Amino acid sequence: MKKVFLLATCLFFVIVAINATQMQPDHVNRPAESPGQGKPISRDRYTPNYQFSKTPTVLVESYYDYMIGSYNSLPLRNIPLAEGGYFMTFHVKRTSGGSRRTFYAHLDASGNILNLNEISQETNTEGYPTMAVDPVSGKPLYAWHADVDADADLEVQFTSDAYMFGLSGLFNEIKTLVDNPLDVLLDGVVASSDNTFIWPTMQIGPSPIAGMRRAYVSSRNRVSHTISTDPCENVLFAFADFNEAMIESGNDLQWTYSSIPELDEWNHSQGDFRRPNYAFTVDGLGNIYLAGYHVYRAATDAKLDEPKMDVLVCPNYGEGTWTRIADFDNIPTWNPPGTPGGTGYFVGDDGAYADDEIHWGIINSDHLNAVSSSNGKIIFPALYTVKSNANTYYPAFHTVKAVSYDTVTQEFSISEIYPQKDFNDTHNQVYTPWDLEAPWGVAEHYEAADGESYLQPETIWPFPHWDQDLHNELMMFHCGNIKISEPNAEGMTVAVWQDALRAQLYNKYPDSYPELALYADTPEIYIAVSLDSGYSWSDPIVLNKVDTPEFAGIKPMWVYPADKVVTIGYSPYGEPIGKIGLLFYDDYTWGANALDPPAHSVNDGGAVMFAELHFGPTSNEDGTAPQISRILNQNYPNPFNPETSISFDMPANGRAKLDIYNLKGQLVKSLFDGVASSGRTSLLWDSTDDGGKAVTSGIYFYRLTTEQHSETRKMMLMK
Repeated sequence: MKKVFLLATCLFFVIVAINATQMQPDHVNRPAESPGQGKPISRDRYTPNYQFSKTPTVLVESYYDYMIGSYNSLPLRNIPLAEGGYFMTFHVKRTSGGSRRTFYAHLDASGNILNLNEISQETNTEGYPTMAVDPVSGKPLYAWHADVDADADLEVQFTSDAYMFGLSGLFNEIKTLVDNPLDVLLDGVVASSDNTFIWPTMQIGPSPIAGMRRAYVSSRNRVSHTISTDPCENVLFAFADFNEAMIESGNDLQWTYSSIPELDEWNHSQGDFRRPNYAFTVDGLGNIYLAGYHVYRAATDAKLDEPKMDVLVCPNYGEGTWTRIADFDNIPTWNPPGTPGGTGYFVGDDGAYADDEIHWGIINSDHLNAVSSSNGKIIFPALYTVKSNANTYYPAFHTVKAVSYDTVTQEFSISEIYPQKDFNDTHNQVYTPWDLEAPWGVAEHYEAADGESYLQPETIWPFPHWDQDLHNELMMFHCGNIKISEPNAEGMTVAVWQDALRAQLYNKYPDSYPELALYADTPEIYIAVSLDSGYSWSDPIVLNKVDTPEFAGIKPMWVYPADKVVTIGYSPYGEPIGKIGLLFYDDYTWGANALDPPAHSVNDGGAVMFAELHFGPTSNEDGTAPQISRILNQNYPNPFNPETSISFDMPANGRAKLDIYNLKGQLVKSLFDGVASSGRTSLLWDSTDDGGKAVTSGIYFYRLTTEQHSETRKMMLMK
């Protein structure tokens, strides 16, 4: 269902400002203990081949060991000029007792450091920097928050780099972009005067002025005025037009400011509570977007629900009216029996939940980012888990998904990044960790040492630390960090997150998993690849200090991919080969000392690092490239009305399934499900669904799945 909503010493103050920069959780959703011990995913499917084009390299040592860049954007950017390379920004403490400062780095196309230093010459308390690179001139623009005046509130600062003749670090005068505290008006009347807008995010889009681009900076309010005082981060936008000559001359940019009335009202609500968890992106048509989800608690009944996936759009280069489009994030599921013939596995205060009292929903995704694609989609990654209608959730059941919003149809769709359900499973809408093989819809149990049978679902742990009890049981909130790159012209994109399941299993159950002892202090980087702008995903590349020689001795945390995959060539079978840069932190002692309470008492720091991967076609179990990488052919004709032919080429006899999906990811028709002979199989689709009803005009996807291969293409029906 789619719903549209219109819409006192200086030292003391420094300490207050430092503590205030860490985002604070709300208290709407509560984790619940899972009834039993899960098991790791055992299926070994197909991942892209990869190699390091730049092995992990230390940029600078740092004694600030938490979230080294922006919370909700990518601080690593490709330079869109012939020389290539990267610009990046991050915060650093050079010494344990020093000030946290904002840095920049400039790397050449081989990943070698050309320049690296603090941006500002003032020893201010700075942090959570963001950046964008002008797509025309390649000049980088930076923003961060800092304590730069006499009051206790942080400000947002801005500068640009003239970047001429390949020389970086030619910074223009640093300006205060947001001078806190600020008033917030409701219906033209001052509602509050203590608002502090920090944690900036920057993007660059087209400008309504010829020859210009428009820079946008969004900042979020750390001060809440709700009846519960839980955080409610309404947004302040600033935008300014610029061109290459203005940056080179150091001209002052003329900034215009705006806010979103609906979010300002949320921040001052004395009834229902809503907290936005949004990221910011722009498209090539002059639209700006906030995308993500909000948490919700009704003033009168905690069990009430509402659509919580949101996209807020402002047309006309940020000068139009904001509109919020929302949809439910709920995905139905069912409560399996904990033992054969027993009661449900998921239990609340009143006993086992009924099937309609639990669902999959978004949780712990506060640090997501959002991107736009050339096919009119706004995409953000999110963690999903099993949730109840009593506002509890089960941490052991997190999965990684991508939410896509179609700007034309104003519809949301959800794709599975990891894990993905079996293509033969027609019972469950998404991967269901207690229902992994036929007969579908029947929970799977194992026989324990006591002779009884119990449910033991598969599990992942998409967080950079294993211990959910860290930081006053808020590790999942503070450490959730999933990011996605913007799809490039080939449709290539990556989703990047971290997993600590093997460390969790060993540390919690050492007697059950002695073989995982080497992973006891091992956070792992996961990189899933999409070749179709986020519609379908590979299994993830996994990097860690145990299995990846290049990562020996490294405990990677706070991983950010570059803003785009760069296509560097093609395989003999036509699949693109890409490269992606990674910015991350090597944590010398695992766990954040900077958070309160800390994971460990001694701040021995770590290092900000960079690495780069080349990746290509999916590999077989022995690590070699398959003989045929692309076996699904483009339909013909395309566009079509009302019939089109779809063919695929099997390298050998084998099971195959060919399905057609709409833009929301819903199955429209199954064209083939059986054993296909070696060679070409051709099928005709007459633009009807499985019920024989004609479908409407639009874009459709068709997916071929075999025992060793999955491939997706798109087609257009034009009536």
